[in-house]
Amino acid sequence: MNAPSEEGAAPRKALAEHPSLDEEAEKRHQYVAANRDRIRELNRLWRAEHLDRARELNRDSMRRATARRHREAEVRARGRERAKRWRLEHPERKRAYQQRWVAENREKVHEYYNRYYEAHRDEVNARAAARRDADPDRTKQITRQWAERNKERRAELQRNRRSNPEIYQSELEANAASRRLKRSLSRAGLPPKLLHATTAAERRANEREADAYFNDPSRSEHLRQFTVFAESLTEHMLKNGARMREFAEAYVSSRARIGLRPVSVEDVVYARAVELVAERMRRVDLLTSRDVAAAVRSTKTEIRRAERQRQFDGLVKAIVTQLHRDSGRYGVESAMENKARVRRGKPLAPVGALVVQLATREVAERVPTSKLTVGDVRSAAELAKLHVAGSFNIVHKNQTVGLTIRQLGS
Repeated sequence: MNAPSEEGAAPRKALAEHPSLDEEAEKRHQYVAANRDRIRELNRLWRAEHLDRARELNRDSMRRATARRHREAEVRARGRERAKRWRLEHPERKRAYQQRWVAENREKVHEYYNRYYEAHRDEVNARAAARRDADPDRTKQITRQWAERNKERRAELQRNRRSNPEIYQSELEANAASRRLKRSLSRAGLPPKLLHATTAAERRANEREADAYFNDPSRSEHLRQFTVFAESLTEHMLKNGARMREFAEAYVSSRARIGLRPVSVEDVVYARAVELVAERMRRVDLLTSRDVAAAVRSTKTEIRRAERQRQFDGLVKAIVTQLHRDSGRYGVESAMENKARVRRGKPLAPVGALVVQLATREVAERVPTSKLTVGDVRSAAELAKLHVAGSFNIVHKNQTVGLTIRQLGS
């Protein structure tokens, strides 16, 4: 019977006599590298001869791989759950660890931030803008505090901006133009130009509203309905405005007779016009009360413009007719006016201008001019003067009347 020392020495001797596992693996690797094509062909032949067994082995391998992945996923999930519970149970230690790690790895943190920002620049800027827009007062306060703390930095940024000749020149030109406009308005007795300072948050809000408005899929049909409605309402009022107003006045009078609350004639006119136009249109389902109000405002503006143009044309026509009818009388009156100006020591006025002025003064008393301004009346007089100049030789008449004035003065 062998001694214990001899029994233990036998296995060690056997291991020493056989190659190590690393050597076996190295030899196997060398064999495979040298005989890849032969091994591939042998595997193909074996698979062709034992197809069922190959499929069975493949299924077993896939089951083992799937089970392994599931086990690894469960281990990772349990680890995440343990870490989550630990973070919830030890928030101070978690915060201290994060701060310590950030302090020890500043360069890595900056690298992570820079890399993320380069990959998600638009998203980061959008989130930052949303935070600023959510609390504009706090944003202004932070901006003011930063400006107070970094006066030198602000001055450096401004110097860098002005160092660009094109930018600096454009700013100088803009400032000079603003000063010229201010001086011109002051000399003319007009108030200074009013500017509404719009913040970046307001501009972004306006852009979002504009995008939502123009990207609305139903917007094209909405705009079509609004355009057709506004044009139809304007056309109806231009064609039937007088009749609609008569109806509205009769309706308001009848309400007053029976003791009902008084209403505006203008409101009745446009309420009835909107009702008639809406009944004739094929579709008005997308129109809102704001759309109807906007269409009514547009129609009122167009009605006023048309009435103003009608009165302007009527005034020009009346002045031309009056000049053709009483040109001789106006010539004598102009000569008398100039004689009076000479006696008062004033310079002579152009006879043509005096003639048109006298005719305009008489005509304006009997033709409607409620929608016209003083500038419109002057324009009508100038236009009538051009019309008359085509039929009468104003230059010759001026010379003749001038001789008459000199004769009267002598």
